[in-house]
Amino acid sequence: MIYLDYNATTPVDPRVLEAMMPFLKEHFGNPSSGHALGRVAREAVEKARQKVAFLLGANASEIVFTSGGSESNNTVIQAVARAYSGKPRHVITAQCEHPSVLEPCRFLETEGVEVTYLPVDGQCLVDPQEVRRALRPHTILISIMHANNEVGTIQPIPEIARMAREAGVLFHTDAAQSVGKIPFSVRELGVDFLTIAGHKLYAPKGVGALFVREGVAFPSFIKGASQEGGRRAGTESVPLVVALGEACELAGKALPEEILRVRELREVLHKGLQEAVKGLELNGHPEQRLPNTLNVSFRGIPGPSLLQELGEVCASVGSACHEGTGEISPVLRAMGIPEEVAMGAVRFSLGRWSTKEEIDQALEAVRNWASRRRKGLRGWFSRILKRS
Repeated sequence: MIYLDYNATTPVDPRVLEAMMPFLKEHFGNPSSGHALGRVAREAVEKARQKVAFLLGANASEIVFTSGGSESNNTVIQAVARAYSGKPRHVITAQCEHPSVLEPCRFLETEGVEVTYLPVDGQCLVDPQEVRRALRPHTILISIMHANNEVGTIQPIPEIARMAREAGVLFHTDAAQSVGKIPFSVRELGVDFLTIAGHKLYAPKGVGALFVREGVAFPSFIKGASQEGGRRAGTESVPLVVALGEACELAGKALPEEILRVRELREVLHKGLQEAVKGLELNGHPEQRLPNTLNVSFRGIPGPSLLQELGEVCASVGSACHEGTGEISPVLRAMGIPEEVAMGAVRFSLGRWSTKEEIDQALEAVRNWASRRRKGLRGWFSRILKRS
């Protein structure tokens, strides 16, 4: 199998697995316990917190461990709304956001919260001036993702964050797809909240983190004991937390070289697809996007049918959260992509173990598919001519 679906999930790095294994075996203590085993577990949790914070350019005290990106996104949106309950409330987000942002916003609407869903342009960019125009006296939160999970477009987060700060509005960005893929710091972005998902950067599924800027009043979102600074009760999953810390450390060390390597492979793939398939169309921003992401449309060919014929190539028709719905991607719809083009969209996303050999094999599979299709069309035309 040729795995080109790293934006859906990444394999667990063997070094990450090795780091977490002792905490599934001998170091099994509860990090809240005062004895020796508990202290070992507590030290491991805090060391992991420091590693996550270092990758983000944050303080360790600003990192809260969660079960993943969806929990982090839901937590911010619902906790901020709850903090302003009893007052007029308005939230700004974008039409191209992940469902774990859009669905909590839709839920808030049922409770009387106003939500503005900003449009995006044909390259999936949010216009900062649209954000400015959407601001109201009772706006309490802006949530715009850092990089889109389907087309890879990177949003102008620092500019939008400055607007939010000037207006006194809290700002959240879902960075699940960008953490570990491009360099940035939370200080440069200027955000109040930032979401991380472990399984997008070679940690296991079921762990993530939420950056909460120091000084931001933030109520506890799981009630109980005092874990995670009193913001998320429940005994920490020490093996998963250790895994996330290790994954962040590894990503930070490899980042500069990995960006260049993966971008070069992506461009080889894109050029090869253009040569193999006439009329191939790029979805997303040509430059301002993640280095590993290539979303293209095979006009007139349904993406699921193409992937089924490619067989050994593991890619997707959009977000894994929308696979199998039979509908075009909501992201591509928000971008205004014509339906006949959007139906043929396929997302190829590369990662740590993608190789030139794999890209060549994937291109060969596409060339073989294109050849079979041309022969099939010639045969169809030949039969039509014979009948006439």
